Amino acid sequence: MTWRHDMAVLLIGMTGFASAGGAAESRWQEATAQKLPRWHGFNLLEKFQKNANKPFVEDDFRLISQWGFNFVRLPMDYRCWIVEGDWRRLNEDVLKEIDQAVAWGETYGIHVCLNFHRAPGYTVAKPKEAKNLWTDPEAQEVCALHWGAFARRYKGIPSTRLSFNLMNEPGDVDSPTYAAVVKLLVDAIRQEDPQRLVICDGLQWGSKPCLELLPLGVAQATRGYTPFQITHYKASWVNGADTLPVPSWPRLQIYGNLYGPSKPEYAGALRLDGLFAEAHRLRLRVGVVSSKATLVVRADGAEILRRQFVCGPGEGEWKKADFKAQYDLYQNLYDLDCEAVIPAGAKLVECVNEAGDWMQLTELGLTPQRPGAAELKTGLDTSWGRKPGSVRFDPAGAAGPFVALICENREWLRDTTIAPWQEAEAQGVGVMVGEWGAFNKTPHDVFLRWAEDCLRNWQEAGWGWSLWNFRGSFGVLDSDRADVAYEDANGHKLDRALLELLQRYAK
Repeated sequence: MTWRHDMAVLLIGMTGFASAGGAAESRWQEATAQKLPRWHGFNLLEKFQKNANKPFVEDDFRLISQWGFNFVRLPMDYRCWIVEGDWRRLNEDVLKEIDQAVAWGETYGIHVCLNFHRAPGYTVAKPKEAKNLWTDPEAQEVCALHWGAFARRYKGIPSTRLSFNLMNEPGDVDSPTYAAVVKLLVDAIRQEDPQRLVICDGLQWGSKPCLELLPLGVAQATRGYTPFQITHYKASWVNGADTLPVPSWPRLQIYGNLYGPSKPEYAGALRLDGLFAEAHRLRLRVGVVSSKATLVVRADGAEILRRQFVCGPGEGEWKKADFKAQYDLYQNLYDLDCEAVIPAGAKLVECVNEAGDWMQLTELGLTPQRPGAAELKTGLDTSWGRKPGSVRFDPAGAAGPFVALICENREWLRDTTIAPWQEAEAQGVGVMVGEWGAFNKTPHDVFLRWAEDCLRNWQEAGWGWSLWNFRGSFGVLDSDRADVAYEDANGHKLDRALLELLQRYAK
């Protein structure tokens, strides 16, 4: 199939194309690898997984356009369009369903970005691919075959209207290897269609630009999932997410991973400073423990708690046993509280992992030892590789009972997630946010405050964005949040507050 023949027939046969297409024509924006438009839109998931392979929905495109957005990303599983598990044979009937989505993009003035969320030889999901795209020549050949077929199929559609996003969030791969594979795929695309716009996700699951891609003339996409404790709170597919404290925003940045002697570069004490005029009950919520750990708590140097954790199979004091074959050890989810009493007059409390690998402290609580006293508590950040730091306890403080050296807020987001990518932009890399959002268990008010800070930053940076997703647990429709008063929208449950927030930053 080529754009000039079969796709044209498909478009002409669509009801209302002439009027919708004419109105949409002015919405196309110049898009190059060096400078992407400030697109704004959504991810559509009809072909996200093989076992949920459905045609795309025209009403999605109509509503997205009607509400003032101009971009969709289609994260797809290549197994949806192969024939009987043969990854060299492509199913024409399924490909026509993708053609239809591209055509609706044309009709409604929406740029369509095709993404291989699961590519031949690569996925961030389960199950893993049998062959590894980074190392296996056949997987590389087949992935190039697929992208070459897509390039040939859509040759002639301007890059203002269609782009290719090669794969989703490369994780455990180094820059030279990633760049070498991207070159193979880009070469296959440009052999068929030299003008096609290609967008590559950044390294480390989309969080870090890959400067080794500069010679290939491709744009890059980052992610809006920082901090992960807000965006994936209680997400069932994330190990330990159900033990995280209830998110807040802005929030204190207090790191709660305690590393043992085996990781001296990260080891240190979680320090709690403050004059404890009266005795307090200290509560520490333990999350995941790797192999074994010994939690020791001291108040002004005197030991007030010692607790050993030893992971293993089967049932135990842990909530879930989790064997990590790649490390040949257990990393068990405990989700339990350890308690100690801080004596009156203490000034410094230190929590350390005295022996073993590493452990997570996910929450810290303090309760005065008197009848009826309420607990004061704060969540702890379990981001990997961050040394535990200091937090000051001031129960009468104007800023709250816990004061950290760093607060996660809009400025922190800008410094940690925007600045590194602006350095890549300065070298000629077009940037956008290919996915962002928060799972439906995050409190709605927290989500909206965090989302607006993200959107303001991206607006100032001149970046486009694509919410994950449109309909579903992250979306504006049918998200099933327990704390939203939904409106009806064509039979769907509309999150009006989220929609209006997105619309304010889609101008």
